[in-house]
Amino acid sequence: MAANYIESMANRTVERPASGESRARQLAARLPSLTYVLAAGLLLASIALPYWNMTLLAPQYPGGLYVRVFVNRMTGDDDPVLDEVREIDNLNHYIGMRPLAEAAQFERSIAVPALLLLAGLLVVAAFWRRRWGWLLVVPPLLFPIVFLADMAYWLNNFGQNLDPYAPFSSAIQPFTPPILGEGLVGQFRTIAALDTGWFLATAGSLLILAGLVTTLVQARRGHPGRGAA
Repeated sequence: MAANYIESMANRTVERPASGESRARQLAARLPSLTYVLAAGLLLASIALPYWNMTLLAPQYPGGLYVRVFVNRMTGDDDPVLDEVREIDNLNHYIGMRPLAEAAQFERSIAVPALLLLAGLLVVAAFWRRRWGWLLVVPPLLFPIVFLADMAYWLNNFGQNLDPYAPFSSAIQPFTPPILGEGLVGQFRTIAALDTGWFLATAGSLLILAGLVTTLVQARRGHPGRGAA
């Protein structure tokens, strides 16, 4: 009896590290799914927040004019008296720039359904762990970069295609407004910056990247069902 008891205790002592390692492996195996689900949540939350903003400063506007760009709309600040987007459009009219509402109309019309689809792809990838399942997370991974590229395209398009018959067309040459940082057009100074929604989407992309790296490491170690099935 005593010998059996001692042998039993010895076996328990030996099993403890193996049990801890097993739990660590289980946690690592679930990590990609967790990061994909969290990334989907961040992407959905970003819909309600601005991705980009610009402040226009001029002597006649000491407080500046402010425009916020969401994935599906543009607004000014919360001032109920002054429609700042319309005010900026009025100023742009004199240099021959088109109204801001004409920019990225198609992209804004599909933005919310597209983000819902991207979040759905992440959820599917979280629970559908197959060899090529990682391809599902590539579109949401790249979304913040695609957004910035689209913004840069429209800023360049509007700045380089001024109406030659505008009242001040002879005073302002075509230009490309900066997507980030300061710009100067005549007496107007602009300050452009990324905003909360873009940072949330980028945090989601970092989580997706962490999940992809974890999946790749697990596949190289030959863990069954970790991206190699």
